[in-house]
Amino acid sequence: MQVQGFRAKSRVALLVVFVLCVCFAGFYDLLKPVSNGCTMTYMYPTYIPIPTTTAVSPAKYGLYLYHEGWKKIDFKEHLKKLSGVPILFIPGNGGSYKQVRSLAAESDRAYQGGPLERTFYQEASLTPEEGGEEIDVASFQLPNQYDSRLDWFTVDLEGEHSAMDSAILEEHAEYVVHSIHRILDQYKESYETREREGAATSGSLPKSVILVGHSMGGFVARAAVAHNRLRKSAVETILTLSSPHQYPPVALQPSLGHYFAHVNHEWRKGYEVQTTRAGHYVSDPVLSHVVVISISGSYNDYQVRSKSESLDGIVPSTHGFMISSTGMRNVWLSMEHQAILWCNQLVIQVSHTLLSLADSRTGQPFSDKRIRLAIFSKMLRSGIPQSFNWMTQSHLSQQLLHVPSRDVKDKTESLYTSAACPSNVHWSEDGLERDLYIQTTTVTVLAMDGRRRWLDIQKLGSNGRSHFMFVTNLAPCSGVRLHLWPEKRNSTSELPVCIRIVEVTSKMVRIPSGPAPRQIEPGSQTEQAPPSAIFSLGPEDMRGFRFLTISVAPRPTISGRPPPAVSMAVGQFFNPEEGEREFSPWSMTLSSYSYKEISLKEDHPLALNLSFTTSLGLLPVIFSLKTAGCGIKNSGLPDEQADDIDNSKLCKLRCFPPVAFAWDDTSGLHIFPNVYSETIVVDSSPALWSSLKSSEKTSVMLLVDPHCSYRSAVAVSVTAAASRFLLLYNSQIVGFALVVIFFALMQQTHAWDLDLPIPSILMAVESNLRIPLPFLYLAMAPILLSFVLTFWISQPFPSFASFTIVSVICYLLANGFVIILILISQSIFYAAAVVHIFIKTRFQLWEKGANRFINLSSSFFSLKVLRVVRANPLLVTALAAIALVCLVHAAFGLFIILSLDALCCHSALCSFLTASFRSHAQRHELFDCKKEGNDGSPHLPFKSDGDCCSNSPDSSKSFGEAQLEIFHHRHGLFILHLAAALMFVPSLVAWFQRIGMGHSFPWLVDSALCTGVILHGIFTSKPEFNSFLVSLPGVRNLEVRLNFMYLVAGYYSYLSSLALAPFRVFYAMTAIGFTSFALMILQRWNREKGEAHFGSRKHSHRH
Repeated sequence: MQVQGFRAKSRVALLVVFVLCVCFAGFYDLLKPVSNGCTMTYMYPTYIPIPTTTAVSPAKYGLYLYHEGWKKIDFKEHLKKLSGVPILFIPGNGGSYKQVRSLAAESDRAYQGGPLERTFYQEASLTPEEGGEEIDVASFQLPNQYDSRLDWFTVDLEGEHSAMDSAILEEHAEYVVHSIHRILDQYKESYETREREGAATSGSLPKSVILVGHSMGGFVARAAVAHNRLRKSAVETILTLSSPHQYPPVALQPSLGHYFAHVNHEWRKGYEVQTTRAGHYVSDPVLSHVVVISISGSYNDYQVRSKSESLDGIVPSTHGFMISSTGMRNVWLSMEHQAILWCNQLVIQVSHTLLSLADSRTGQPFSDKRIRLAIFSKMLRSGIPQSFNWMTQSHLSQQLLHVPSRDVKDKTESLYTSAACPSNVHWSEDGLERDLYIQTTTVTVLAMDGRRRWLDIQKLGSNGRSHFMFVTNLAPCSGVRLHLWPEKRNSTSELPVCIRIVEVTSKMVRIPSGPAPRQIEPGSQTEQAPPSAIFSLGPEDMRGFRFLTISVAPRPTISGRPPPAVSMAVGQFFNPEEGEREFSPWSMTLSSYSYKEISLKEDHPLALNLSFTTSLGLLPVIFSLKTAGCGIKNSGLPDEQADDIDNSKLCKLRCFPPVAFAWDDTSGLHIFPNVYSETIVVDSSPALWSSLKSSEKTSVMLLVDPHCSYRSAVAVSVTAAASRFLLLYNSQIVGFALVVIFFALMQQTHAWDLDLPIPSILMAVESNLRIPLPFLYLAMAPILLSFVLTFWISQPFPSFASFTIVSVICYLLANGFVIILILISQSIFYAAAVVHIFIKTRFQLWEKGANRFINLSSSFFSLKVLRVVRANPLLVTALAAIALVCLVHAAFGLFIILSLDALCCHSALCSFLTASFRSHAQRHELFDCKKEGNDGSPHLPFKSDGDCCSNSPDSSKSFGEAQLEIFHHRHGLFILHLAAALMFVPSLVAWFQRIGMGHSFPWLVDSALCTGVILHGIFTSKPEFNSFLVSLPGVRNLEVRLNFMYLVAGYYSYLSSLALAPFRVFYAMTAIGFTSFALMILQRWNREKGEAHFGSRKHSHRH
């Protein structure tokens, strides 16, 4: 029985078209080349093998020490000189040990070249939640030179696919533990060798190894730390690059999800204080000394999402944090999953960060975890806050309260407080030319003129313009300085000592700047330079002060270095509310068809706050900005030449390129320099069950020059939105596909219980999409149940509207994928059946000739073993499948059940088609007989002797219809078992890769769950097994129906998919399998006692 009715067919067709459009649009965007802006890293690698004991470690793995340089070296002599900081690199899924080369080579260059040049921009600090109040980060200074080099070790894991199989992950973690011990022992051996030979021995032996892991290697590093055989304090610092921590990237194998949950549980316990059962203190947390830093590749990393890389709920904020590469200091780029290993901007910053961890007194990393965390914060985080509240919060006054007053050395220096510029770049008043007094709310600097500009805060900051923002490409201290004055005096010498001037120069925050403008010819005017720093003051910061001064250095800079080719600075007092724009979900959706335009006139606010109520991680927007005017009436050129000059190019000579800042709750800060036409996207994860309401919103601050007027347009990128949706919610869609199959099987079993024809699996899926019922209680009821559970466990609620809409869309996509799978498999079955019948009917002579061969082989088939196999095919199939599941791999056992389903489907379909062809021939013969009777020939009445089918609704089912129902039933089981087998295909691929490298038995959880799936396939193989009538002590004639179990399984799988754990659908299938097995045994026992029988309908047919 196929889908009938125009509405039903239209519903199926529209859903299939919708799914195909989403897939094509998403893959089109994913396959487009990505320009990440990274530069390559170059090296001269040499890999020195470290001897290991094969009795302790697997022989297939290896440990190497990296050496940078093109000269040939003696490996043994090089190992004797080991005295640096040991770092172990762990490659990821399918990765190579040679991927360490970029980090190791750049670390060697950083050690020889010394620390990065010191700048005077504002640096990041630890928040109070991270323990920032426990340590004085401001007093802690980074080293002026590096005392210890980094010794990079790397493990060769044979390029195994650790993301696909939990057994591989466990073996990798065990080998990493062995490698850590071997590295520490190697340092001890090298130290003792130097001592025996009388060589100089300086520094102390390392007691711990820093772990750096890429992709799954980062999780392996955490799994190694949680291993019970790891020495105490052998690992104190872990740095992960694009590593999943919350859940596996391919959450299909049950044991993989179980292993992730186990490791994360051990980490949560590791940060708890050890107490007795009575609650008495025993010891500090086991992992109290371990610091974990997770670096995300942001939105260009298609393999691992930032949500998965978060450490929330695993590592407390006092021991680690996650940072996106788009918000990293000196990086500010999003990069692909593999590019994060060789992107030079990121590699340099990571290398200097690791070198800064070494204590000059011991030559090894600081033992205090607070100092290590503070170093990571200073070196990796940008000074730009990770929250958009930076614009409204007072960030200056609170910091000034903690700045100690310095001892008065001279009269001038005592007047300046806060983090003033160092004395070697101190400006004398004589170095400044005539002061300028700004009368407008906007101040502009177009050259390093050596002047000081005075801005009256009370006058210019009135009428709601209480905020001040300043953007420039001048460096703080050496190029520009900013001060707050309580009153106006001609010089600092006229101020009393009790009145202090606050220098706020060091509050300038560095931002990424686009490429510098080029001069076409010497002396010609260039385009305006992009800003490289931003400075902001709120009303609380300026309270108690009357004037703000902006002092610009003269062109011959103090540092002696050449000044920038083009100097620019723009400051403005503005009202933030005037620049606010809000985009609703409805307007964003409509913008995909027609652009939403925004006009900005001249003298607009310098900072525009764009609020998108739907996250740009779900609906990325294409933002285009064009200059409409800049106050230049004409170019001053002749008319015949002026027409050739574009107005936008002319305005670029006056106005700086715009910059966009996007804040996201999940991945933090994203910066887009030179935003003239850009797709703004963030790596958010909205509308998930674990997402907060704050993740539904993206705040964008746009810095645009107030001297120019602009025309901007915002439109949702359909292809980017489709790709983001598939990347974010693929786990939900996979889980929902199993949910759709469960609900379809429920419809089939329910029809059998009502003594109705069993619908096809396609018709069952279509019927579940009918609105209002059963769509509401199948698709919407589990969502409401998830909110009830959220309330029950006292967790924050996600946004109801977006969570519901996204979940329903995922459910519809899953229906579409299942329908496509059904149509493909059904077409294959019909094609195979037609070919089979054609061969069988056309080659009868061949079958007669083969009878002799069959007779000769009859003696072979008469063997007792084969007679048992032929008499009990289900039992033999179950035993063979369970043996493969427990001894070889779970996928092989599932393939056995899948083959049985396919064989039964093929046999039933062939029988149905044969009966249909025979019935059609008999009807044609009857029509010819009636035609002859009408022509005057004797009429022979047709008597039904069982060869003709009756179409009467009251008659018993014909043989063909019964076979069709069997096909529909087994086809539904085939689709379910096919989906289950496909979920183990990644693990099977990893298993094939390891053939010949040693055998290990499957995980017990995989074997047990797949055994339940096999029992489900065996004990629900016939429609008669859809309900059972059993008797229990105290309960007689209890009827258990499979349709209810399928409904419960669908609900459970629905909630598991919302929790991003699609592998839990195996728990539901296993529960049904073992329940069916138990009910079958109980029913047979009751039947032998004469207490119960099958509770199925009488389903007879006529041959």
